[in-house]
Amino acid sequence: MSGYWIVRVSSIKDEEALKDYGRLWVPIGERYGAEVIAGKGKIDTRVGPHYPRQLLVRFPSYQGAVACYEDPEYQVAMVDANKAYDGEVPIVEG
Repeated sequence: MSGYWIVRVSSIKDEEALKDYGRLWVPIGERYGAEVIAGKGKIDTRVGPHYPRQLLVRFPSYQGAVACYEDPEYQVAMVDANKAYDGEVPIVEG
């Protein structure tokens, strides 16, 4: 069964850190078969706090989604992500 990251983040605080995160993310995401399947369009928050940037990232398996997040290289990339924005990333199976 697929795994998903539901990425919900604030407005960007540091553009350079976001660029660095993106550069690091690409090969990591490819290694785990990640595919951004939503996040380029409109966002209509009906319940809870609104996050202006939201993405849905699909992985071939739930285990792969967890493994990607826990990957040591991704943890290094998260340093830049945490500089770039505030947010949350639940991992769900579906």
